[in-house]
Amino acid sequence: MLNSKIPAGPLDKKWTTYKSTCKLVNPANKRKLEVIVVGTGLAGASAAASLGELGYKVKAFCFQDSPRRAHSIAAQGGINAAKNYQNDGDSIYRLFYDTIKGGDYRAREGNVHRLAEVSGNIIDQCVAQGVPFAREYGGLLSNRSFGGTQVQRTFYAAGQTGQQLLIGAYQALERQVALGNVEMLSRHEMLDIVMIDGKARGIIARNLVTGELERHFGHAVLLCSGGYGNVFYLSTNAMGSNVTAAWKAHRKGALFANPCFTQIHPTCIPVSGDHQSKLTLMSESLRNDGRIWVPKAKGDTRKPNEIPEEERDYYLERRYPAFGNLVPRDVASRAAKERCDAGYGVGTSKQAVYLDYADAIKRYGKIEANKQGLTNADEATIIKLGKDVVKEKYGNLFDMYEKITGENPYEVPMRIYPAVHYTMGGLWVDYELMTTIPGLYALGEANFSDHGANRLGASALMQGLADGYFVIPYTIGNYLADEIHVKPIPTDHPAFVEAESAVRDRIHMLMNIKGTKTVESFHKRLGKIIWDKCGMARNAEGLKQAIKEVQQLKQEFWSDVRIPGDINEMNPELDKANRVADFIELGELMCIDALNREESCGGHFREEHQTEEGEALRHDDKFMYVAAWEMKAEHEWTLHKENLDYEVVKPSQRSYK
Repeated sequence: MLNSKIPAGPLDKKWTTYKSTCKLVNPANKRKLEVIVVGTGLAGASAAASLGELGYKVKAFCFQDSPRRAHSIAAQGGINAAKNYQNDGDSIYRLFYDTIKGGDYRAREGNVHRLAEVSGNIIDQCVAQGVPFAREYGGLLSNRSFGGTQVQRTFYAAGQTGQQLLIGAYQALERQVALGNVEMLSRHEMLDIVMIDGKARGIIARNLVTGELERHFGHAVLLCSGGYGNVFYLSTNAMGSNVTAAWKAHRKGALFANPCFTQIHPTCIPVSGDHQSKLTLMSESLRNDGRIWVPKAKGDTRKPNEIPEEERDYYLERRYPAFGNLVPRDVASRAAKERCDAGYGVGTSKQAVYLDYADAIKRYGKIEANKQGLTNADEATIIKLGKDVVKEKYGNLFDMYEKITGENPYEVPMRIYPAVHYTMGGLWVDYELMTTIPGLYALGEANFSDHGANRLGASALMQGLADGYFVIPYTIGNYLADEIHVKPIPTDHPAFVEAESAVRDRIHMLMNIKGTKTVESFHKRLGKIIWDKCGMARNAEGLKQAIKEVQQLKQEFWSDVRIPGDINEMNPELDKANRVADFIELGELMCIDALNREESCGGHFREEHQTEEGEALRHDDKFMYVAAWEMKAEHEWTLHKENLDYEVVKPSQRSYK
């Protein structure tokens, strides 16, 4: 049985107790200890900056040309924190409860409560760094609503919150680089973990500019490399986002948890054709004021503004009156799919629903008119004033939509459809964020720990910064306190030589296939298999087919892929081939995990397990556990279970009605 190392005692005292009793490393010893951080998004940049500030010798790696290009920059809508600035009933407990419930009771109580506890500190930290959060008229920080909650707890910076938070973390990181506490290695990709005496002691990295392989020692290694949504090919992730760092750790013995728990985001711009390589997210914050609807008549081809109010079906408001358009992402996504599958979809593809701002524009316009003393304002004035307010709140998102679609969302409703966005699964970690490999940690989206089977909107940024700024500085010390007598291990140690040799052999094997098909073609085919059979809905027969198809695809990839260029040069196709090879193996495990979990929960919807109303039907008596998979051989994994014990929250059938 897996040991999660959850501290004893009352839930709300566990983190305080842990911090008060964990081992410490004195400042002089910190200067002797080396830490490797892989990935410099919000989790990685905040961790590297924090550990550098504490005095550790840090090496940070990213495959981009700058940490500022990490995919965290793409987050739009906001970051959650239990500050209760709105005086609307929020609290640490309510944030904890909403997160547990939103994850359909498949998350670990101890980790989630800690996340809620430190959430307020994150906002204070970021404000101190100069992050320009939106503010109310009086100067206080503003909040807005997000899905799965009935309070306003989401802090935001227009529709570019991720960018502003990443710049804050990046500045903190660059300060430590300038002070010499952090060495930053950009354009470097981690291709293997180095293990010595059962502990993680370094990595093998490839310089993506020269093609050279490099050996780097560390007393501990932190993987902050994001999620694996690009296994689907089409997703809202940056095209470079990949699973390779986590997967290399998995192949070395780190268990991979809940891989079938992937999140489909309900508000994305629909697919427009076979030419696309990624999808564009429209922030969940738009559901704050926008209303989602489809025509009441099947196959209605009228323009949206020609369809009268009484002929529109605001289906989320109808089905979930208590939460309306702000139900969690998995619920909203399935509802949109259900309407489109039933023949009510809109647009040329009929695979879209409307997100309409007409009511919000009028509502804001009337408020603004009252503020300006315009008691008899005509409709044109009200609409103009309302558009100005909406532009201030969501302008960059509206501009982005218009640039991509050619339609003005101030005048006509946006068309949206669900798309792959986030992955709740990841490397299994304990309360200290350590994987099953001693000395190897996983932070942020790279681990599984905080979101269960579905992540609430605006919680990804919260987890990434919580892990980096406020959790790992304590938990890594608890491990490194016992490593202070370990001198830096020379990189000519046999374990480094062996790991580098294995990486080199794999690269040569890939280059020597000299087949006929592009890496991209294999990635597209993999994505279609996983989306069709392990996407928004899954069933046993489809998953069994998918496993066979992925196995066949893997065999074909390793016999017929063509990679142009050479090894010792900048070769993006070789980089991509390495990543797609890992995605193929992950895709097989995702389907195995989904087949094993014979229930529906959160983002994992098994068609055989649903209520009469089409909602997810859990089986707590059989599946109240984290599924952590150990790789044994090709196509062979062993399941380990971490039972989920709920001391405070009593699991029940989720209801947002």
